Amino acid sequence: MMAGELIVIEGTDGSGKSTQFARLCQRLQQEKIDFRKAVFPRYHQPSAALLEMYLGGAFGTKPESVNPYAASTFFAVDRYASYKTDWQEYHQKGGLMLCDRYTTSNAVHQAAKLPQKEKGPFLDWLFDFEYNKLGLPAPTLVFFLDMPANLTFQLLQKRQGNEGDIHEKDHDYLSRCREGALEICRRYGWQIISCAPEGTPLTVEQIHEKIWEQVRHRLGQAGQ
Repeated sequence: MMAGELIVIEGTDGSGKSTQFARLCQRLQQEKIDFRKAVFPRYHQPSAALLEMYLGGAFGTKPESVNPYAASTFFAVDRYASYKTDWQEYHQKGGLMLCDRYTTSNAVHQAAKLPQKEKGPFLDWLFDFEYNKLGLPAPTLVFFLDMPANLTFQLLQKRQGNEGDIHEKDHDYLSRCREGALEICRRYGWQIISCAPEGTPLTVEQIHEKIWEQVRHRLGQAGQ
């Protein structure tokens, strides 16, 4: 028995992940393709208690207040609980899973806290911890929505004003996340979706079509 596909929509805060995730879910339904979905973090679930404290500033008001190894475990526990209680059997039997964020978010947001020479060892630890030690499935396809940091910050401010978690309020941190993420994409073969190739954001549908073309191709190959 072969496990199914696991497709992840990833990006920095304000890049349009939730919108593209919802649009891809809608497209799969239109195409009558069976799938299940998960959105991380799973706010208000017992398994998300520590990550909510972290993002809410209970452990410090800057992202760097909690080291990346500790912070990563908060999010990993939430994913583990979701997998074990909700979609493990479905995925192991060949089902298609679509995730809004995943282990990939820890890679993007936590590695940004580290100096360059420490990022590689952290990423090695992270993927070994979640995919080997915890036994979570590795993604088969990851999309990184690349939105320039200045546009991301403008969109976040327009959407929520002064609200937001400790990640979303830190412009410099978001810039470092984006820069580091592009390196990670190249290292691990994630698909970069340029959301503002000429400095002006593409429409939701234009971005969706970029994603759908690759998803359609991937699912076609998997079905052969």
